[in-house]
Amino acid sequence: MNCELITKERAGVINPIFTCQPAGAQFASIGIKECIGIVHGGQGCVMFVRLLISQHLKESFEIASSSVHEDGAVFGALNRVEEAVDVLLMRYPDVKVIPIITTCSTEVIGDDIDGVVIKLQEELLNTKYAGREVHLIPIHCPSFVGSMIHGYDTAVRDFVKYFAEKGETNGKINLLTGWVNPGDVTALKHLLAEMQVDATVLFEIESFDSPLMPDGNHTSHGNTTIADLKDTANAIGTLALNKYEGAKAAQYLEKEFDIPTIIGPTPIGIRNTDTFLKNLKRMTGKPIPESLVRERGIALDAITDLAHMFLADKKVAIYGNPDLVIGLAEFCLDLEMKPKLLLLGDDNLSYAEDPRIKALQENVDYDMEIVMNADLWDLEGRIKDGLELDLILGHSKGRFVAIDYNIPMVRVGFPTYDRAGLYRHPVVGYAGAIWLAEEMANTLFADMEYKRNKEWVLNVW
Repeated sequence: MNCELITKERAGVINPIFTCQPAGAQFASIGIKECIGIVHGGQGCVMFVRLLISQHLKESFEIASSSVHEDGAVFGALNRVEEAVDVLLMRYPDVKVIPIITTCSTEVIGDDIDGVVIKLQEELLNTKYAGREVHLIPIHCPSFVGSMIHGYDTAVRDFVKYFAEKGETNGKINLLTGWVNPGDVTALKHLLAEMQVDATVLFEIESFDSPLMPDGNHTSHGNTTIADLKDTANAIGTLALNKYEGAKAAQYLEKEFDIPTIIGPTPIGIRNTDTFLKNLKRMTGKPIPESLVRERGIALDAITDLAHMFLADKKVAIYGNPDLVIGLAEFCLDLEMKPKLLLLGDDNLSYAEDPRIKALQENVDYDMEIVMNADLWDLEGRIKDGLELDLILGHSKGRFVAIDYNIPMVRVGFPTYDRAGLYRHPVVGYAGAIWLAEEMANTLFADMEYKRNKEWVLNVW
């Protein structure tokens, strides 16, 4: 019996787990206040991504397109960038940050967005918008390689690299949350507050759980400010919660400004949340308070009520963002469950060196497959070939596999749009551990009722 890390055998992709790099850069950009990104490519490169994010968060927000058409694809489309920046600045007088995000088409034709940024700064910004604070940031997202995970990681690094400015030490830590939900940000801020740790939470979208107010519709914006980004260079340390979503920025700050850095683990489940709090303690010197010890105890009690009797030995398949998938697998193992199949939707060569994956390979005592560059056809194919599953964990794109093969599924990850309000529920921290364990148990209970299974096939008598 072993845990095997393999690459998908097929060259093509059928029903992908991820979308492309520009989607990740767009998700990072919406976490910044007074920021509207321009996606340099066809309108679909914005429309479909914006639809995914809106379906997931159920909110309205703003991203622009340079709207490249056939002539631009042949002759170049830098004039579309110039027009887009001008129109955006005219229509939105409060916008200060404009990332220019490339796409596959504009990378293939070789549009020099770095050069056009210099031209715009020397001409348009110094004449028509003289005296106005505007930051144009080129972000290269060749979507014929990598994935939305790469795009997010690259954009976070490029924003930090552009703004970070050395000054006096601010006594704060930088917290790079990665690709999370508003509920996760709320849970993380709660842990920080209980430990009395002053932190700059970066690219955070807590405010995307937006109110509907009497004075009209609300357009959602992230809470990370330009001042926050500049001050990243003055922190006492950086905690990046995810190896593949924010680590590049943390490593840049460490290399450029000598800021102590800890990367991971993603605080999913009890043990990883324990490690997160210990890392906070080590970085700040603040003790872990009794209130969090009590929260941990409540989470342990909730899990004890479920793990052995209801969840033990249940066979699970997990797909989605790599840090999320690995964190969920570790949590399932702690619950005595058996993750049988982990699907990672890109071909990142560093997966083989990930210490968490190596730990799975060394310690798992049953057959497990971890598939790189996987797609949802891999999930369906293995079920067809006889893989027995009790549960699937993943985002809404895999729901048809669950429906077709009558396997219960817990929605987790991005995008999730066929369940109400999941973005409010954290998967991180002790609160997230409770929600995940109870959601998995309740999904199994509901599945028994749906299948009219009156015998308790769960681990009870």
